[in-house]
Order: sequence, then structure tokens, then C-alpha cells
Amino acid sequence: MRKFLASAKFLAGTAASAVLFSGAARADQPREWEVTFQAPATEMMRQIERFGNYTMWFIVPITVLVLVLLLVCIVKFRASANPVPSKTSHNTLIEVIWTVGPVIVLLLIAIPSFQLLTAQYTPPEEAKLTVKATGNQWNWDYEYQVDKTFSFNSAVLQDGDRAKAGKEDRALYPRLLAVDNELVVPVSTTTRVLITATDVIHSFAVPSFGIKMDAVPGRTNETWFKAEKEGLYYGQCSQLCGKDHAFMPIAVRVVSDAQFKTWLETAKTDVPAANKALMAEIDGTNKIAAAGN
Repeated sequence: MRKFLASAKFLAGTAASAVLFSGAARADQPREWEVTFQAPATEMMRQIERFGNYTMWFIVPITVLVLVLLLVCIVKFRASANPVPSKTSHNTLIEVIWTVGPVIVLLLIAIPSFQLLTAQYTPPEEAKLTVKATGNQWNWDYEYQVDKTFSFNSAVLQDGDRAKAGKEDRALYPRLLAVDNELVVPVSTTTRVLITATDVIHSFAVPSFGIKMDAVPGRTNETWFKAEKEGLYYGQCSQLCGKDHAFMPIAVRVVSDAQFKTWLETAKTDVPAANKALMAEIDGTNKIAAAGN
């Protein structure tokens, strides 16, 4: 019995460690049969989630009320049960209720909605990193606006390139979401994203960050995020932009401040080498941490 309990404890610990470290590396991404939001990685996304839950307190009762009223009308006022229809045309109390009631509900929804909208366009602090994202048919160009500006292209990862890129783990690098070069940003850092396009309208969206902004040719839009935990986060172009719209993913790798600084110095001259070194460091850190547990 004691051996069984020890084995069970070991397996439980191993499973917990696997979930912990795979989750930390994977962060969040779309999942099959998902009916809720992805796990939030920013305070802004948590606010969006809270607002969504708040509105359900109005949506559900109103839906139930309308359904009940329809059923009452169907049963009580059907032709067989009520052959002589009522000729009543006005009821002051009912008219006041169905006028004032919706106004109150709209105010209760509108006030926090406007507050959330304001927060989405008002960063809590000056951005420490600015990246320009340019949408193309059908990939993204990222330009880091640092002391020595540099840019690179990010496109969907082809299955035949997985081995060479070291991205064969489909749980971590999902098909049609993984890219050849991720957007790399430091954790707990306010990041400004300038968004535009070269050809048609695209849309830069990362659900876990709570951001979605159109990329319009000839115009530069702006959004921001502050990721609170390290890992890989996935999004997609969310604007119909042509035949390969479904093959235009967005991948953001959030790393520690020290890892970002090391990556940045190398990326200024050699992005592939910087990515390879970063992936090796992250994989080594995860293996050491898993072994310690």
C-alpha cells in the first residue's frame, strides 16, 4: 500500500510539473471545442473578461423574460383559447416600464463599457518598447524601434520546415499558428504596437492580450499590451484579407528581461541566430526546472 501511495504521489508530481512547465511554455492558444476566452495574460484582458461576465447578468434574465412572455402569448392568447381578441390599445404602466427599463439597463452597460474602452486606449505608463507591425498578403513584418532599428518577416511555419526550425512539438507550435520568427517582447513591460498594412486591410489580434486593431494601408493605428507571464501566445489576422487569410498567424514570445536583452543584441544583426539561441536557452531552463521537481 505504501509503495502504491508513493508511486501515485510521484506520478501526480510528475503530471503537475508537466502541466506547469508545458503551460508556462505554451502560455495560451486556441483549443478544440473552446467556448470561453483564452486565459488572460494582461490586466486589460482580465477587464474584458470581467465585463463579459458582467453583461451576462443582463443578457440571461432578459432572454428568459422574453422567452416566458412569448410562451405566455402563445398559450394564453392563441385563437382557440381566446377567440375574441382584446381591443385594449394602451397601458400606461407597461409603456413606462418598457421605456424606462431598457434605458436603465443600457446605462448600466454603457458606463463600464466606456470606462473599459477608455482604458484600452490609455496605457498606464509610457511604453518602454515600440514595435511596428505591418500586414502583408499574407504575413507580418515587425520593426523594432530601438537605438539600432531592425526588422524581420514573420510567416506561417510550413510543415516541411519544422525540423530545421526545431519546432516539431505541435502542442507548443500548433499547425497554422506557429511561425518562423516570433515577435519577442519582455515580460511585465508596456509595449506599444504601431499597426499598418501595405496592400489591403488586415487586423492584428492576440486574444490573450485583449488587443485587436485594424491594419489599414496608408494609416498607422496604435495599441499596447503588458504581458504578465512568459510563454508563447498566438493570434491571427482577424480581417478577411484574401485567399490566404487563414494562413496569417501572429505569434508573440514573452521572455524575461535578461533573455530579451540578450536576444535583442544578437537580433540587431542576425535574427535567426538570436531566435535559435533564445529557444535553446528556454528549452534548457525548462528541462532544468522540470528535473528539479
